[in-house]
This record gives sequence, structure tokens and C-alpha cells, in this order.
Amino acid sequence: MIPLSLGEIAAVTGGTVEGDGTVLVTAPAVLDGRQAEPGGLFVAFAGEHVDGHHYAGQAGRAGAVAVLGSRPTPLPTVVVKDAQAALKALATHVVARLRDGLTVVGLTGSQGKTSTKDLLAAVLSSARPTIATIGSLNNELGVPLTMLRADAATRFLVLEMGARRVGDIAELTGLVAPDIAVVLNVGQAHLGEFGSRAAIAKTKGELVQGLAPGGTAVLNADDPQVVAMRSLTNGPVLTFGRAKHADARACGLALDRRGRPSFTLRTADASAPVALPHVGAHQALNASAAAAAGLAAGVPLTMASAALATASLSRWRMELRDLASGATLLNDSYNANPDSTRAALDALAAIEGRRRIAVLGEMLELGDDSAAWHHAIGEYAAARADVVVAVGEAARPIADGAGARAMVLADNKATVGWLRGHVTAGDVVLVKASRGARLDEVAAVLA
Repeated sequence: MIPLSLGEIAAVTGGTVEGDGTVLVTAPAVLDGRQAEPGGLFVAFAGEHVDGHHYAGQAGRAGAVAVLGSRPTPLPTVVVKDAQAALKALATHVVARLRDGLTVVGLTGSQGKTSTKDLLAAVLSSARPTIATIGSLNNELGVPLTMLRADAATRFLVLEMGARRVGDIAELTGLVAPDIAVVLNVGQAHLGEFGSRAAIAKTKGELVQGLAPGGTAVLNADDPQVVAMRSLTNGPVLTFGRAKHADARACGLALDRRGRPSFTLRTADASAPVALPHVGAHQALNASAAAAAGLAAGVPLTMASAALATASLSRWRMELRDLASGATLLNDSYNANPDSTRAALDALAAIEGRRRIAVLGEMLELGDDSAAWHHAIGEYAAARADVVVAVGEAARPIADGAGARAMVLADNKATVGWLRGHVTAGDVVLVKASRGARLDEVAAVLA
């Protein structure tokens, strides 16, 4: 974050200073007092169950020098009517101050956002100082927090943008108009809340519509609903994917014995080999998206391919780990929807092993057709796994779809017990569900 006094922050946010207005904030803003850094700003929200103002002292002990909140605290505080609105105003102000030397990249899609964001951050940081979203902090709070991490040295700012309703991404691009907009896909994630894939497509298209003048749209050539977003901008468009007409094309895809892809990235005037350290053929699409966005930002293809070969992903996303038992764990437990679950099952099938065991929990927010989606995933799993374990009653349709090779276990505890008693050397175990199922707890015990 660029250095700002509390007086300056108050002026930007329309607040008043309680305490010393000359206190200088020099480190990022946080919502969790335990994560505060020396010189940082603690943003306090008064929620229904937890009041952040009570944790100002904790934030101070961790290094925070000030608070942005709706009432005074023991630390010097900028008091505002609406802390969320103030956070957004502050983020917009900071990025506007840095805008001349900064390229902003916005990224969205129904699945693969965070992995692609991680790959893109690796590509861009190989060229110039880059700030990117941490994990999946991609909502109305996460985006401004990421923006506030930018400073005078930052040259690329990568913002993952999520949505649960029409208008969410438009609101985020209202904070900062991206110079590059990457749209990965239109799928079923949050279908229950959006109501239709058309509404999802409309929302993802808001990122393209929110481009800065002359900005570049980077679109998935393999997804017709994404390619159609070309009509939403008058600026340059780059496409990526495996389609022959893609501007950044992944060709000659092959998987090694642990399911890791290698391929050639081709553009109109260059090509470069890529070998990813991550599991799953779908990662080739994510990598081609990252390379295309890198090209739009001026990063040469050879530099991008080298960065992709060493990039790391956020936790619980296609993590492959060898267990003490001699089995292998594929932990993709952070979240799930039908498309991402199919991709994970494909990855499971590509890994060499004695048996393949798919441990699957509920996929949330699929609306009235949820049972049908789960049943279809069960059918898909049956063709790719030797054993399908459905965790929890809500996941029973998965077992129904998988048929004879499936079972239903009551909860995470029962699942851990069964796995401990049945997984042996050479087995490969996939753990996959929506975040609410907390199957990361199962993976943690196994690991």
C-alpha cells in the first residue's frame, strides 16, 4: 500500500479521525486482526454475530497502527458511516494514484479462476513486479483488499473477480477498469443463484464491458458463450484454448503417469513447449489463458512458458501428495461444481495406480436440478473410478448415479474411518466437494 496518513484516508472516505491524524499507514489493509502487518490498517466491520471493533487491540499487537471502522477504537481510527463503502473508496483512490505505471488485469469464469490467476501471476511476475489476489478473495471485500496491496513498485495488478448475481462484476470493475479482461468459461457454478446459464454469461460479460478504453479482452476460443463476448468491446481481442483458430493455442497435449500435462503453445509467429507441474488436462486451458493474457501485457511467449513450468497453485487445488501408506492423494477439496468435478475425475483417471477412489461430497448452489446434476456426476465418476464414495446424505444421488461401485458414508468422520481401513499402497484417492462440505478435513487427516 502507498503511505497514507489517517487525515488523508479520512478525506478519501468521508470519515473523521479519532486520535492522531498524522499516523502513517504503510502496510496493507486486513479484515482479520491476526493478519495485520507492522504499519497496517485494520478494517473493522460490525456484523450480526462478530464485531470487528472488539479486535482492534489484537490488530494493534500484530502491528496495525490504525483502524477504519464505524466507531472509535483504542487505536487511532477513521470513523465512517459505512466501512465497506469506505474500503472501496480507499482502494479506488490508491489505484488511481498508481494508474500511470500500472496494468490492471481482471479475470473471471465459472471454474478455474484461482488456478488461472495463480498461473497468470507467475507469468507476469517473471517480467515485472506483480500483485495478485491471494487465494480466492474475489468478492466485494477481497478485490479492494487486493487493490490496497499495490504500491509504487507494482507494475501488474491481477484481480480475480467472482460473482453470485448479475451486476456483481460490474460493481467490481466500477472500482477499477481493467486494461486486460480474461474470461475463462461459462458453466454451472452458482446456477441456483443466477437462475440460468444466460444470466451467468451476462455477468461474466460485465468484465469485458468494464474494460478501460482500448483495453484487451482475452477470451476462451473453446467456449461459444465466451467467444460471443467479442461483441461487447470495440477494443482488441485475443483468444486462447485448443481450437484451431485460437490466438494462443495449446497443441499436442499429453499427460505423464501422474496426470501432469505437457503441450506446445502456438501463436501466429511463435511457439514454446510447456510442461506443467500440476495435475489435469484442464490445466492446459488455464495455462493458455495465462499465456494469452501475458502476451496482451507484453510478456514474450518463451518467458511465459518458462514461468508456467514453475508456477504454484493456491492450496486444496489439485494437490498431489504421496502418503505414508504408499497411496496417492489428489486433494481438490476447495470447491466444486459439475464442470470442475468432471475435470477432477478426468485427472484421477489419468494417474497411474492400483485402484482409483473418488471421494465426492455435495456440490452446492445448483438450484432445482441439483439432484440431477449429482446423479450425472455419479455416472461420470463410475466410468473413471473403481470406487465412488458419496459423503453425506445430500450426496446420495452421486452414489445412485455411480451404481454398484458406489457407497454412501454418513459424514467426514465415517469417511476417514473407511479410508483408513481400505486404502492401501498403489491406490489413488480424489477428494472433491463444495467448500461447505469441508472435505479438506478428510484430506488433512489422510495427509
